[in-house]
Amino acid sequence: MPDTEVTVHVNRESTDALETAASALEVDGSFAVRLAGHDAPAHVHCRLAGDLERIAALEEGNYYVEPNAVTTVPVAVDADAIDGPVEGTLEVLTGYGAESIAIAVTVVPGPPAVDVDDSLAAPADTEPEATEIDPPLDRLVGGLEPATLAVAALGLVAIGVGGATAATIGGPVTAAGLVIVLAGVAVGLLLLVR
Repeated sequence: MPDTEVTVHVNRESTDALETAASALEVDGSFAVRLAGHDAPAHVHCRLAGDLERIAALEEGNYYVEPNAVTTVPVAVDADAIDGPVEGTLEVLTGYGAESIAIAVTVVPGPPAVDVDDSLAAPADTEPEATEIDPPLDRLVGGLEPATLAVAALGLVAIGVGGATAATIGGPVTAAGLVIVLAGVAVGLLLLVR
């Protein structure tokens, strides 16, 4: 059942009378006309005119409307076949054409179709893709993590202790120990930066 409906009252005030509150209608797909019967039964004819005929169709043109009953007239619209608005008229006639009303109908293109494939069912990749390789110094300075800061501080403490020991004791063994501490800190920082 279409979402959009327009109601036409048949024989509400007098025989062969047609009334509707809608003089214009804008849709993006199929819609329905509700023929609401009132005092007496009636034969009602519906037809499409203008460019609306190209993209819309009625199941049939003639309808019998019983008193105090509603007859639904589906209007199938192929809005996928258009790129811009299409205008036309829905005409409702009774009394062998003696009484008629016209409702201006504008069909606008519907929302674009969305292609769904199997990739939407796959979990999202949580690892960000590296778009370019950052220089090691930019990574070290720009985005320091707490663990990196802790290792760098520990390395500075080790260099300080090694330097103080080499200066206090002196000799080739303490100098070699300081070189080993410096090399260890440098290797640790390089591993963190990579």
